[in-house]
Amino acid sequence: MTDIVITTENLGKKYVIGHQAERGGYTALRDVLMQNARTLWSKTKDLATGKAIIKGDTMEEVWALKDVSFEISSGEAVGIIGRNGAGKSTLLKILSRITEPSTGRVTIKGRVTSLLEVGTGFHHELTGRENIYLNGTILGMTRKEIKGKFDEIVAFAEVEKYLDTPVKRYSSGMYVRLAFAVAAHLEPEILVVDEVLAVGDAGFQKKCLGKMSEVSKGGRTVLFVSHNMGAVGSLCSKGILLEGGEIRAYGPIKDVVGEYLSVHAGSGDVDLNVIKERTGNGKARFIHAATRNRAGDICDTFTIGDDLIVDISILSPENIRSGRMSLSIVSSDGIPVYHLVAVDAGFELINIRGESMIRIALRNQKIYPGEYYVSLWLADTSYEALDRILNAFKFNVVEGGGIVIRQLDRASAVVHEIPEWSRIK
Repeated sequence: MTDIVITTENLGKKYVIGHQAERGGYTALRDVLMQNARTLWSKTKDLATGKAIIKGDTMEEVWALKDVSFEISSGEAVGIIGRNGAGKSTLLKILSRITEPSTGRVTIKGRVTSLLEVGTGFHHELTGRENIYLNGTILGMTRKEIKGKFDEIVAFAEVEKYLDTPVKRYSSGMYVRLAFAVAAHLEPEILVVDEVLAVGDAGFQKKCLGKMSEVSKGGRTVLFVSHNMGAVGSLCSKGILLEGGEIRAYGPIKDVVGEYLSVHAGSGDVDLNVIKERTGNGKARFIHAATRNRAGDICDTFTIGDDLIVDISILSPENIRSGRMSLSIVSSDGIPVYHLVAVDAGFELINIRGESMIRIALRNQKIYPGEYYVSLWLADTSYEALDRILNAFKFNVVEGGGIVIRQLDRASAVVHEIPEWSRIK
């Protein structure tokens, strides 16, 4: 019989937010006094009844989660995905017992350790060494148990040199490395990790994914929130897609990731200005993308063997003397296909100012039939991100061009090539 460790039933979380009324034109003194009196009376009532005091002239109820129900078994790795504001972090905070639900109930069997944001669970004035023991104690472990894992935690985090330094002096990357090492090595039954791993470098992210996979294979449960569909697809076997606080899809990770990508990406001729989910300092931004075939026509469907040409427009109000750019292509189930880096091709963006257009051409591409998604990244020479958009747009590949595909199992491959075959013995 499957051991169910997490059960949620009709889970809901409501927040009350305040809105300040617009003050237009002339306001009489008596109106100001009356408004202040009403506000004071309202706050006094809330204080007397134990309600939270909300600032603003009017109140609005916002449901971050609504009627969320699911079961997770021991040893499962479950990816929780969705757009910003979909309710992912709220769900993890409830499961981590940081906040209580407004409706419904949660049943959890086992010890939970969480890494939800930089700073969670650490005392800034304590050293790295002291915080390891503090976190272990909070998890209910004895000093002997923590000591037995101590060297392994320090080696994984790679912060031995700064172990006796207060963590308030750590960089965000060092902080996350130590926090994750503690969370993953103190043997919780349930490990909860939010997008915080995005702070670390690529090598450490890969290391963390490997550790979470090891934790899951060891019979413990992992809940993982990320916008990186490749990472989610490689680690998790099941997925939960949240939209507007409700579950839109729940099941095998391949199906859930496909549903997410199909809903949240554009295709063909795309206005990137309308995309709000992006990161970077904004000193330069992607504003437009178009995919073209060998004939130069804008389209979103290509045959195997056709050229795939991507035109990307960039807007920079100030002059960027030198830039770095990359383009990533993943399949609909999150499998990486291409990572195209400008400097690898000897191409450098020089003196970007105003509007620029960059063309990336994959000649005679041999991608298997299916749906694919393109992410964009732009940075300066110090690799500080100027703009980054995950799953900015999509395109499709179909059979054609005189190429006949006899194997369409995309679990086996994403690129179709016919090398020379020979028998040498």
